[in-house]
Amino acid sequence: MKPSSLSYKLIYLESDGLLDMYDESYLRYPTVRKALLYESKRNDVVQCNLCERRCNIPRGGFGFCRTRVNINGVLYTLVYGDLNAIESRPIEIKPFFHFWPGSTALTFSTWSCNFNCPWCQNWHLSKQPPNPRTAFFVSPEKIVRKALSSRDDGLCVSFTEPTMLFEFSVDAFKLASKFSLYNTYVSNGYMTFEALKILKDSGLNGLKIDIKGDDEVYKKYCGGLDVEYVWRNAREAKQMGIHVEMVNLLISGVNDDEECIRWIIERHLKEVGPDTPIHFTRYYPAYKFHNPPTKIEKLEFAYNLAKKLGVNYPYIGNVPGHSYENTYCPECGELLIKRYGYTVVDYRVTSDSRCPRCGRHIPITGKYIKKRRFI
Repeated sequence: MKPSSLSYKLIYLESDGLLDMYDESYLRYPTVRKALLYESKRNDVVQCNLCERRCNIPRGGFGFCRTRVNINGVLYTLVYGDLNAIESRPIEIKPFFHFWPGSTALTFSTWSCNFNCPWCQNWHLSKQPPNPRTAFFVSPEKIVRKALSSRDDGLCVSFTEPTMLFEFSVDAFKLASKFSLYNTYVSNGYMTFEALKILKDSGLNGLKIDIKGDDEVYKKYCGGLDVEYVWRNAREAKQMGIHVEMVNLLISGVNDDEECIRWIIERHLKEVGPDTPIHFTRYYPAYKFHNPPTKIEKLEFAYNLAKKLGVNYPYIGNVPGHSYENTYCPECGELLIKRYGYTVVDYRVTSDSRCPRCGRHIPITGKYIKKRRFI
């Protein structure tokens, strides 16, 4: 698991018919800020230490994700406060099923990604590079004010990989924590351990990690990546006290075979334990991938196998109305939380997080927030 030794090309932006290289002139834009995690190498090369690609970036160049650039031997982020989506959304849509149930989070995102998945559901955002010249800057203060005025219960960086917004997240999370808002990431889990620790220290409360598949899936479809970093971060986040939930998008013909599903479940049990929820979600064709949608039977197979192997809280997703999107007591089978899609229809866990029938403790972070929802 050695750091990447790749160097990346110079990036050019189209502007009035001319091609301009990134230089100090870009420092005047509010979304361009000095990066927090990098180290200097010889000849003005810098190594980005934000994600485990650890790109070596020459002067005037950019990393794989295209959000980090080297200007005169210093690494800068191009996306500080460059938000392309802001929306109040139910926490269940992330999905977080055991974290502040029924609550809403002000959710926002930026451009690009450090993965290259051909089935990306939000490709119109993740496959677009940032442009500081046209960026719409939003400050951390404005995001927190928006969350408070919208009566949201927390913040969530989602839609695209939240690690791209690392420096902005750090500032926004610190401020949000002062107003008793929770802070969450919906992530591919490929950040460095240094980044994860800073996020925790800045107020990260919840982390949902997408596990794409086994090692072959990461190498073949995600850009030659190492799945072990993802499991490490899931394990370390749990140990830090961050609420963790795992999601596996079951993709037809990619990771829906029994061997891959079983491997994911066994690693889940080993790294994050039986009480950590795992969601098997239905894939639909998107971007460059056109395999048919996941069969419901495949999702049910994954759910039942997870239960058989010892996972206490498996779920299936993107199948509204299915009984497997509900929470059941692993001790007595009592229906505890009835859901329809992203709406909590009935909540029966007691105020001290126990099953009302047998008294078993149910791992819920936070409390149930009852808000008016329309199904």
